[in-house]
Amino acid sequence: MTLTEPTRVHRSVVPPAPRSSVRATVAAGVMAHALRGLPVRVQMPDGKVLGTGDAYAPTMRVVRPDAFLSRMGADVKIGFGEAYIAGDWEAAPGTDLADLLTPFAERIRSIVPRPVQWLRRYVEPRIPVGDKNTKPGARRNIERHYDLSNDMFASFLDETMTYSSGWFPDDLTLPGATDLAAAQVRKVDGILDLAGVRSGMSVVEIGTGWGFLAIRAAQRGATVTSTTLSGEQLALARRKVAEAGLDDRVELLHLDFRDLTGTYDAVVSVEMVEAVGPKLWPEYFATVDRLLKPGGRAGLQAITMPHDQMLATRNAYGWIQKYVFPGGLIPSLDAIEANLAAHTSLYVAERRDLRLHYVETLKQWRTQFLESWDQVAALGFDEPFRRLWELYLAYSEAGFRSGYLGVSQLALARPPSRG
Repeated sequence: MTLTEPTRVHRSVVPPAPRSSVRATVAAGVMAHALRGLPVRVQMPDGKVLGTGDAYAPTMRVVRPDAFLSRMGADVKIGFGEAYIAGDWEAAPGTDLADLLTPFAERIRSIVPRPVQWLRRYVEPRIPVGDKNTKPGARRNIERHYDLSNDMFASFLDETMTYSSGWFPDDLTLPGATDLAAAQVRKVDGILDLAGVRSGMSVVEIGTGWGFLAIRAAQRGATVTSTTLSGEQLALARRKVAEAGLDDRVELLHLDFRDLTGTYDAVVSVEMVEAVGPKLWPEYFATVDRLLKPGGRAGLQAITMPHDQMLATRNAYGWIQKYVFPGGLIPSLDAIEANLAAHTSLYVAERRDLRLHYVETLKQWRTQFLESWDQVAALGFDEPFRRLWELYLAYSEAGFRSGYLGVSQLALARPPSRG
């Protein structure tokens, strides 16, 4: 990676562990419950080992038990992540972090004892007012993630700079099957195919990323309008479009999707719906409907979660929202279909499941991020930031491995008119 940005200091500030022996005691009980029957091991500093895993099981090493339990006692979801960022726990040598997190993801519904679950609505922190996706709030939320540094993202993404699940061959043992850039090209082509994009068509993209999908659509002969709220992404995407010689076919806007106007032959949007939050889902899907010409199709890619878990967590505030993706919520397929039925004339005409493809994508991102850490640190990012992003990528991989998270490509269309 060649550094093109000036070095700047980026500090990931984690609050100190709260002091509460009562909450720490409660957390210890929750932890003991969670470890029953879970095939993992937890090593304490005094040599005590918790959990039912054998000597070969994934192993967590608790470095500072008082701080770890105090953070967990204050808030299980935020505290678990903050404790890792702060170095209160780690994966033991020889244990891959995603391997350790996967058993927890598989039992996510039962980790907290049922008698305690009903208290969640009273003790879990709510989403801060500043994270709400008003138009100014949405811009701030996008900037907090996507404007971190183009060079930081380039340290672990492939050369297409595509920040969403790839689409690999089903047999990853085949020669070249794990080529991430090829998987991203295949994924983007899959979205364009679902939307029916071809030469002479007009296309609008909600969520530009770094411009690869817009370039790929223009190379098919389409004219493309694409919008983003990220200034960093916009600058690099414009440069990439110019380098591809496609300025006459691609228009990139620094605009909220709600302000898009006109109608288009096709609408495309990749892993954007998760960022807008549940209160904006009706407007997001209504906008797709409004922008689409009669007879047009939309191609979407969306991360999803089980509907019951989405309902249980839709108003909660976790460490991912606090430190990684402010203002977002992963929808369920049921929620997507319900919003389409209630607010649009569209329906899901076709679905392609890419869940296991995200496992491979995230594994490669995390490996590359850690291998490139010295270069990322030279950009001004600190050690807690490394731990934060290592956990974010491993935590996400575990979610897709376990089936707690899914990802789908969706073709949206209007039902054929009768007669």
